Amino acid sequence: MRRRNVRLAATVLAGMLVAVAVTSCTRSSSNEEYGSVAGLPHAALAVMNQPQYANGRWLISVRDLDSGKQLINLDGDKMAEPGSFVKTYSTGAVWLKWGPDHTISTPVKRTGEVVDGTLNGNLVLVGKGDLTMGGRTKADGTVDFTNLDHNDANPLPGSTLTREDPLTGLNELAEQVKASGINAVSGQVVVDDRLFDGTLGGQPVTPIIINQNLIDVLVTPGAVGHPASIQMTPAVAPWKVTSSVQTVAAGGTTKISDPKSGQNGEIVVSGTIAADSVPQLKVYAFTDPATFARTAFIEALGRAGVKVTADPLATNSTAALAPENEVDALPSVAQLQSLPLAQEATYVMKISYNRGAQTFVCLLAADAGSKDCDDGMGIAGELWADAGLNTADAALIDGSGLPGNLITPDNAVEVQTIMAKRPDAARWKATLPILGVDGSLATVQADSPAAGKVFAKTGSLLAVDDFNGGRIRLITKTLGGVMDTKSGHHLAFTIMVNQGFYPTVDGVLEANNDVGKVAALIQQAY
Repeated sequence: MRRRNVRLAATVLAGMLVAVAVTSCTRSSSNEEYGSVAGLPHAALAVMNQPQYANGRWLISVRDLDSGKQLINLDGDKMAEPGSFVKTYSTGAVWLKWGPDHTISTPVKRTGEVVDGTLNGNLVLVGKGDLTMGGRTKADGTVDFTNLDHNDANPLPGSTLTREDPLTGLNELAEQVKASGINAVSGQVVVDDRLFDGTLGGQPVTPIIINQNLIDVLVTPGAVGHPASIQMTPAVAPWKVTSSVQTVAAGGTTKISDPKSGQNGEIVVSGTIAADSVPQLKVYAFTDPATFARTAFIEALGRAGVKVTADPLATNSTAALAPENEVDALPSVAQLQSLPLAQEATYVMKISYNRGAQTFVCLLAADAGSKDCDDGMGIAGELWADAGLNTADAALIDGSGLPGNLITPDNAVEVQTIMAKRPDAARWKATLPILGVDGSLATVQADSPAAGKVFAKTGSLLAVDDFNGGRIRLITKTLGGVMDTKSGHHLAFTIMVNQGFYPTVDGVLEANNDVGKVAALIQQAY
């Protein structure tokens, strides 16, 4: 049996905004059009009644945050899959636990003594779950991101890179090692990645994260008939890109393979790129992030003037390390402070960083003494229950939003209501993508009067319908968060559409704009 599920975090062009009128009624069956919905702008029905949603359903919950009044309720108490909207639950849980100013300290420990500048022992870089490790920090101390992030580069053309050096944190740690009086290391360099053990979608979720554990491969067209040029970031030996991508005539086909593993650190890409194409970004994901981090750290030590005799290309191994509590008690020779949680959360939420959200769950587990990231989900549930959420109206299996999670729109609205009552509510609101402005909503309803006034997390899940020639099934499209309305009200909302059908993936991207249009109409109506 074959099943293919695809996660989309793309944005689409804004659609036309139509006039607003409020009516009330219900839909009598799943195959009939919505006649009207109490409290919902009538113009939204034109969006909901499009042919691609004829066999699906819409679920909407809208509440006034100031009065507590329920304004719209269309199957708000029914469960549906939310996709990446689950990140509001996982990210919110660590926010409840630690608050927006919480930081993580990543230390470098030493075994042995330093004699005449030589460490007669090992250096141990201890991974603690810092999502960006200094590699996304702007000059003003905030996190940098692009609206279509490199994490989604392989499935979604158009991804771009930030300007920061992803090795910044390792370079800072290496310089601190040098400043501590260590000029040479006679023993090993080890990355201690034992804090927790997790996977997500077949990829490792680890406490050591350098460049989101990716190598970026930027392909730029050359002269027609000649090879494209390749830029690899970060440049760390022995990894190198072997490319057979050829430049074809302007207007020709741009199709580049996802990077594959070759021999001895080789990363292989192939395909074609049109001469008039913008540079195309692809990424290679590490199956052993600790080994990559170890090699990159040894190179950083070399740049800082610290000589390391250990083989920089050896596979990282923690087998000879002392128990974790003993490693934590070792003398520190360097440490890197993470961005505050509010900034790490901004990165996760704006660009829908899957492994980042799951790392939050892993950190909850580790804080409770467990290495099993799955244990973090129960802890997240307890945190939300303590905050007043009826957790029985959500059934969650991971922190990122893979298939199998379920929520009700009312429950999602309650999450936002809880966060809106906190003294740091404005900072939480700032982590969410903004309609028509940034993140996964950057191009949604950009020309609408609602642009800049709707703050919401997206979520999407797709599947291929092989029974019907490979058409694309929209499992879910979700948009939920808060909005500042035209007349000055403050609303929490969740909009979901399930089971739409499209001929191609390009068509299904319209769903992102459709839920955005419904949100924009609500924002203008109240």
